[in-house]
Amino acid sequence: MPFLHIGEQQTTVATDSGKASPQTILLEIGSQKTAAEHFRHHPPTFAEIENAIAAVEDEISRVKTTSPAALFTRDEAIRRIARIAGLEDQPQMTLSLDAVERIFQHLASATHGGRMASESPGFFSTVLILREFMHHQQFSSISICSSDNSGA
Repeated sequence: MPFLHIGEQQTTVATDSGKASPQTILLEIGSQKTAAEHFRHHPPTFAEIENAIAAVEDEISRVKTTSPAALFTRDEAIRRIARIAGLEDQPQMTLSLDAVERIFQHLASATHGGRMASESPGFFSTVLILREFMHHQQFSSISICSSDNSGA
């Protein structure tokens, strides 16, 4: 089961197929790095968003997950996305791709003065990376576990 961590400078994907030792892939995309490289305006312009998506997709294409049944994270930023999506804060939460897509669309509408225009570029990058990862790796949801939950 894949485990996702979106850091400031890179994203880590750990996979365990059950047949061999776990594999860790480091992607050269992260919340702050992606924002610094692609967002020159606040909120970012449509063209900046499109360029960031293309770069993120290129990196994500390096990952080949074998079991798209479940995706896990302990990231507090992804937990925040889940709360913004309307989920109650609990030790374990499940955030759907549809909910991530809605948050992304609200952020993208900020380019035209939408209600989420005040969100940081790093937060926008985190949502973008999560959305693209889930979409391209075909995950319909991500389970968010507390960092002290050793069962995940």
